[in-house]
Amino acid sequence: MASQQWRPGRRVAIAGGGPGAISTAIAFLQRGYDVRIFERQDSCKAIGGAVLLSTPVLAILRSYGMDVENFGSYTVTHFQNKWGKERVELPFNPEVEKRMGIKGWHYGVLRSSAFKAMLELVPESVIYAGHEVTAYTELEDGVEIEFNNANKVTADILVAADGIRSVVSRQAFGDPGLFHTGIRLWLAWCDHIPGIPANHGVIAHDWQYQASYFPMLHDGKPGFEWWVVEPSWEDKPLPEDPQAHLSAILRDWSQPLSRLLEATNFDSQVYRWEIYNRPSMKKWSTGRIVGIGDAVHPVSPYAAYGMGMAIEDGYYLAKSLEGVDLRDPRAVTAGFELYEKQRLDYVNHNMEFARFIGRIFHSLPWPLAKLRDLIFDFTPFLSHFLQKGYLDNSEKETLGLKELHVN
Repeated sequence: MASQQWRPGRRVAIAGGGPGAISTAIAFLQRGYDVRIFERQDSCKAIGGAVLLSTPVLAILRSYGMDVENFGSYTVTHFQNKWGKERVELPFNPEVEKRMGIKGWHYGVLRSSAFKAMLELVPESVIYAGHEVTAYTELEDGVEIEFNNANKVTADILVAADGIRSVVSRQAFGDPGLFHTGIRLWLAWCDHIPGIPANHGVIAHDWQYQASYFPMLHDGKPGFEWWVVEPSWEDKPLPEDPQAHLSAILRDWSQPLSRLLEATNFDSQVYRWEIYNRPSMKKWSTGRIVGIGDAVHPVSPYAAYGMGMAIEDGYYLAKSLEGVDLRDPRAVTAGFELYEKQRLDYVNHNMEFARFIGRIFHSLPWPLAKLRDLIFDFTPFLSHFLQKGYLDNSEKETLGLKELHVN
């Protein structure tokens, strides 16, 4: 395996080639480390449709050298019921906007567009496609990594960024205990439709479904992402005609949901996921192995934060190991512990909160669901719930990223 540089004490191997892996690579490269990304597919690809990225994620991408001015479409998020009755408008924090120099909080962007821009910051020599990590062996002064093609390489640390069914994470931490969360996600996108208010996103619910939409940008062009979350279970049969299935669900919902569905190509612009999680972990590292993203904390779509969290993880991990000689096991352990101190409780809270929200909206029986909807429609409970469960922690984390502030 030829590479530009692979110096003992600077060698960072990354299993997986998704957004979290690419963020990790950029952050370590910026700090003078030698990086190799090992991706099992023939190239690094972002799977799925559109995604919401929050202010701290944009600030991190900006620090990597990305132009975020025309990167995504900023959105004011409104929680509604299926008939369009407003429940909550998610507020912006003016102090966050001022410090970060980024308007709003959520930005919609097509996942492939965001990932393409990230990949452009990584030298081609760093990426080893067709290399699926199958096992590793910790050595006294490094870690030997094995691949499905019989190759091996020795690094100083190995980062598990290979997804929810991570081979590296399983070897490091044992059976992940994956479980179905009780929801299925249909995620779609379409080109721009005139007549829909700008910078306006809606998360809407009836007693068992969620149907939502946000503006987004795709290679600088405006469009929309929309999605439907429905109750599900392991081995639940798939509808023969997804378009007819979703049309039936959205038939009497407020506009523009049915218009967005009609403007969508179901062959190329719709993705389906059964949502799995794992129990929250109390450690993401062991020895010379450390995890990021779904490999250690798969996130329900109710956090709208899976890709963003993985990007953040990579930034925090590299920052925690800045200046460290990676041959020194005590210094590596200290760096991993700092990373976990900054991330673990924060991420676990968001993961568990998102999972709880999913149960609240999709698993309650009809009488309790009706009571829930009355409370959300006619009291400020949902506003307080979101503020305490989501916004307060996220704003605190963002304000703590002082090195990324512009004001």
